Amino acid sequence: MRSAGIVRNVTARARAPAAASLVLSLFPGIDLLGRGFEEEGFCVVRGPDLIYGGDMARFHAIAGRFDGVIAGTPCQDDSRARRSQPTGDGDRARGEFRRAVTEALPAWWLLENVPGAPDLRIAGYSWLRIDLDARDFGSMQRRLRHFQYGHARGLVPIVTRRRRPAIEQSPCCMASEASRPGRRTWADFCELQGLPRDFELPGMTLAARYRAVGNGVHLAVARAIAAAIREARAPVGFRLCACDCARVVYGHRVLATAACRKRMQRRRDSAGVTARGPVTAAESRNVTDLAKVSLEKSSPGLREGGVRPPGPHSAIRFFSRHPPPKNSAHK
Repeated sequence: MRSAGIVRNVTARARAPAAASLVLSLFPGIDLLGRGFEEEGFCVVRGPDLIYGGDMARFHAIAGRFDGVIAGTPCQDDSRARRSQPTGDGDRARGEFRRAVTEALPAWWLLENVPGAPDLRIAGYSWLRIDLDARDFGSMQRRLRHFQYGHARGLVPIVTRRRRPAIEQSPCCMASEASRPGRRTWADFCELQGLPRDFELPGMTLAARYRAVGNGVHLAVARAIAAAIREARAPVGFRLCACDCARVVYGHRVLATAACRKRMQRRRDSAGVTARGPVTAAESRNVTDLAKVSLEKSSPGLREGGVRPPGPHSAIRFFSRHPPPKNSAHK
């Protein structure tokens, strides 16, 4: 689970809308996601966390009190960096989140996790899966996260992405940073996550501080998705990408990016709609290798380093049998 602690040095960038929306934040840890919502003018109430001895299984939300429910459930089971057997914590947390949403009956919900996390759909709500990279919001850090979103009336949050800066990229901030050789300083680590360099978590060990910040959402990304939800609107007058990433498409386009095409292909493959085909560059190379093996089997000479014999209608075979006159020349 994500560690929790006292958040200090809250910046004075928050908006103050006429009527602040009340948001319930579950599995908060140090709640960088909730902090981003606070800085965009939302009022955030934090649910139970293990660090305080809280138990999400015993928590029950009151219906109709919250405008939205947000969470960043444990990601270890679904992370590509996992080197051990899954614990089941991710599935349990998603189940608790689903239960909390159905109890609270908010207007919308938001669930953050790594790209490998499975889809979560909740009856009575629309569904979008928005992929956001910290580099699209001014960060040096390559940090891709998926935000699943549902709204009872189908409103859509349109996230404004920036052009990625042409600067040297930094490795992703991870919870295991404290134990890595050549670890980045605490100030640099916090800055890469969008936090002030003098950010403090009093009462926590150095390893716990790195783990808490590394598990959190990049603050600029949290603010971007919060601002988009604040301005969410009905999908009227524009078209959305068919892969449900909430990007707007123009003209005759159906999918917004190459990643959207890959996502749709994987969905068709998993549903058995189409035959499995290459999606990534690595998979394409594997298909090419298989084609070479098939070619070698059909042409034994290739296995021995020879040249594949020409076909019956090839120009090579024709001129080997009917050589042109020696004195002929093109004029």
